[in-house]
Amino acid sequence: MKVLVTGFEPFGGATINPALEAVQRLPRQIAGAEVVTVQIPVVFGKDSAAVEAAIDEHAPDVVVCVGQAGGRSHITPEFVGINYANARIPDNEGNQPVGRLEADGPDAYFATLPVFAMVDACRAAGVPAAVSYTAGTFCCNEVLYELMHCLATRHPGVRGGFVHVPYAAEQALSMGEGTASMSVDMMVAGLTAMIGAAVSGSDDEVRAGEGTEQ
Repeated sequence: MKVLVTGFEPFGGATINPALEAVQRLPRQIAGAEVVTVQIPVVFGKDSAAVEAAIDEHAPDVVVCVGQAGGRSHITPEFVGINYANARIPDNEGNQPVGRLEADGPDAYFATLPVFAMVDACRAAGVPAAVSYTAGTFCCNEVLYELMHCLATRHPGVRGGFVHVPYAAEQALSMGEGTASMSVDMMVAGLTAMIGAAVSGSDDEVRAGEGTEQ
């Protein structure tokens, strides 16, 4: 089995992106599956195109895209991606789109990863985690939606989804008191546990009231 894991480049004036830092430190094998990592741009259209190109090149069984969600204190696998963009800031090429991502696409796609089992595995590894029901309306949501659209229309046997990580601890040094953050080492441990659950095909037991910590 092969797992493709993508991480975004830095954006918004930051010098690092903890998603990319954590992805690049992942082990090359998790739960018996080969792990392939790819950096993708924070540019509408080009980010999802890079993911699709990596799928075509590596033919993975599972795809996990990872991004930063500043303000969250937990690692949060996303439940759903929506067919809409409303960029609060310009991307890395100055684009700031508003509107549907796919004119003829469905309004939303649910991730096909076992997000609840992934949270359980992450917590069992000692890392805070919770399911998220919104991936926002910036590039992270676009990548999740376009990934699922690609898998549904071109690679129906491949499972995929998106995971958000908090700010890295070193980023929080220059931010306001109380800014949520996590060490990159802890992110690596959490993502490794989550990928292991996704690879193993863990049963996804849905529990009432499960959501993000926010």
